Amino acid sequence: RMGYRWSYIVDSGRHQWLLRRNCALRPWQLAAWFSTVSLAALAIAAVCAAGGAWIVIPFAIAEAIAVAAAFMVYARHAADYERIEATSDGLVVECGHGSRVDRFEHGGRPVRVEYDAKAREPIRLVAGAETIAIGRYVPDDCKTVLVRQLRGALGAGQWARGGG
Repeated sequence: RMGYRWSYIVDSGRHQWLLRRNCALRPWQLAAWFSTVSLAALAIAAVCAAGGAWIVIPFAIAEAIAVAAAFMVYARHAADYERIEATSDGLVVECGHGSRVDRFEHGGRPVRVEYDAKAREPIRLVAGAETIAIGRYVPDDCKTVLVRQLRGALGAGQWARGGG
C-alpha cells in the first residue's frame, strides 16, 4: 500500500493536520507518460493510414483527446488537501478541491468529533448545527488514529470538547 501524505504538528498549543491526496506520480511525470501513450497511438495510426486504413486516424485523435482530458482532471486535483488547525482561539478547517478552497472557522464554540468507523465513512466535526466532513484523503484503517488525535487536541482547549 502506498503512503498517504498526512502530517500532524503540535507547536505551543497549536495542533495542525495536513491531509493530502495520494499521488504516486508528479504532474510532469504523468504528462510525459500520457504524451508517450498518445504519440505511440498516433504513430501507429499514421502507419495504418499509410497502408490505406486512413479511418484509424480519427480514432487515434479521439484517443489522444480523451487522454489529455484525463490528464487535466488528474492534474486539477493532484494538489487537493484538507488542513485542520486547532488553537485556543478556535478551529479552522480549510479544504482545497481543484481550484476551490473552502474555509470553515469555529471560534469559541464546542466542537464534537463523530466517526462511525464504517468503510468510506467521513469524519465529522460538529459545531452547533454546522457539520464539516473531513478525512477524504485518509485510509479507513488510519481514521481512528486521526479521530483520537482530533479528540485529544479539541479536548485540550477550553473552548472545545471531544465527543462522539
